[in-house]
Amino acid sequence: MSETVKSKEIIVDGSGLILGRLASIIAKKLLEGYKVVVVNVDKVVVSGKPSEVIKAYKRTILSVRSHHAHKWRPKRPRSPIRLFKDTVWGMLPKHNKRGREALKRLKVYVGVPEDFKGKELVKFKEADSSRLARSYVELGRIAKELGWKGEVE
Repeated sequence: MSETVKSKEIIVDGSGLILGRLASIIAKKLLEGYKVVVVNVDKVVVSGKPSEVIKAYKRTILSVRSHHAHKWRPKRPRSPIRLFKDTVWGMLPKHNKRGREALKRLKVYVGVPEDFKGKELVKFKEADSSRLARSYVELGRIAKELGWKGEVE
């Protein structure tokens, strides 16, 4: 039984992969029942002119306001892990149990943890940034501009 669980686990190296394409591939794998681990999520890239991409993220994430002064404030994603998970979450069926359980099978890490060193890492060729004809920016840099205080390896 443990062999089937291990065979249904994918460890993805996110360095140099395009955010949207990678997220859509991972969302499909999660819905198929795979357990997906993404490492080096800070090196995932977003295509476009870096200043424009960062400005768009700041506009959509940081400038959201409310008409009420709540005790709580809406939490806005600033770390590369949350930015990536929110992108995958947007590609899953949110309003049913299947989508919620699929997201629970996703683990995301900045860098490569000790548990996954020496294991085979998968890269999806259809999501590789070498296919881009324009400039791009890494998710770690976007997160730094949004106020993330973590370390980019």
